[in-house]
Amino acid sequence: MNSVQDGLIPFLQEAVSPFHAVQAAANRLRRAGFEELDLSADWSLQPGRSYYVRAFGSSLLAFRLGRQPRRRLHLAAAHTDFPCLRVKPHPVLRTREYGTLNVEVYGGMIRSSWLDRPLSLAGKIVLEAEDVYRPEVRLVDLGRPVVTIPHLAIHMNRSVNEGETLNPQKDMLPLFALLPGCREGAPEEDAFLDFLAEECGLLRSRILAYELTAYPTDPPCLLGAHQEFLSASRLDNMTSVYACLDGLIGAEETEGVCGIALFDHEEVGSRTKQGAASMLAPDILYRIYSALGFSESEARADISRGFMLSLDVAHAVHPNVPEKNDPTNFPRLGGGVTLKMACSQAYAGDAEAAAVIRGLCRREKIPCQSFLNRSDLRGGSTLGAMLSANMPIRTMDIGVPILAMHSARETMGAEDQQALQRLVRAFFSR
Repeated sequence: MNSVQDGLIPFLQEAVSPFHAVQAAANRLRRAGFEELDLSADWSLQPGRSYYVRAFGSSLLAFRLGRQPRRRLHLAAAHTDFPCLRVKPHPVLRTREYGTLNVEVYGGMIRSSWLDRPLSLAGKIVLEAEDVYRPEVRLVDLGRPVVTIPHLAIHMNRSVNEGETLNPQKDMLPLFALLPGCREGAPEEDAFLDFLAEECGLLRSRILAYELTAYPTDPPCLLGAHQEFLSASRLDNMTSVYACLDGLIGAEETEGVCGIALFDHEEVGSRTKQGAASMLAPDILYRIYSALGFSESEARADISRGFMLSLDVAHAVHPNVPEKNDPTNFPRLGGGVTLKMACSQAYAGDAEAAAVIRGLCRREKIPCQSFLNRSDLRGGSTLGAMLSANMPIRTMDIGVPILAMHSARETMGAEDQQALQRLVRAFFSR
């Protein structure tokens, strides 16, 4: 359990927004001897060294260069974002002297799971600076319960247990403050900025913008008769982010290039400047090869013979509704790494890619299993297919199986995290 208690759980508690996930990743890479590069600067790279670069605060790419950097390229990718609530500008609304926050839903969240929970806020605040094109950015984590979204009592909605529809503009507004003596229905434009300034020790007049995420403050915990399960927020997809980091940092020294790519915006389609569907990863790979004195043609040759893992969580078979899974490919909690497959290529992979991962698992004695959707159900997708379309490289989608995906709190098998981390380490070491 050490990989969970000493590794994943502390990371989950740090990674309360995509910006904090990248910051936590950068801190671990720096302590492991990786050097930070500036995305907007020219690079001078040396074989045998390790580097990382942040992209727009919420994405990160890191790589280790062998003494001989050519002819071996192993990559792993995951995403730093998660379904959540994002605070809008001018967010405070008044209803009967209650102040609520105007928020928008980010990604495909299970809305009801966010109700009646203590929530905090984290993300970034952008401040006025002397150079208008370079405003100052502050990462903030309020770190304490600040808001909650109360359910309507069953006495006022007798049919609530028959299923409910939650309107994101009406029913998902978090309770923020008491605002007595203010005009009914009027936006309280100053209340939230005043709160942020006081809470974060900032001058209110310097706050120009923010990107703030609501997150559950309930800490992760082990549960089950033998503590075999982990219950936590953001298992999708911090399990994968942490496995990428652990694998790259802990791998044995090898030749070639080993790298990880941690992207934002997977939950909303990946088609952004720091998303997996952008040219960010291919451009950085070409810059690496160019800085080492290799041509674009040589880079493309290594990409075509390389291999990439796309890491994201999978749907475990549910104990109460097992019929929702495929009848012969139903991963269970505690069953090990899951290979995710779909003939639609919603998950990246082919027979050779699956054989490589199964062979690696067999050699390292790592348990593995398979997930495919029922043929009559439309499933999800992840970043592997989009990323490999812009950078043609053999790719396999893998991850840990979880229950309640996209809930405010998800459940996984604790030993599955260890299996995933062992696989990523072995992938980078061989």
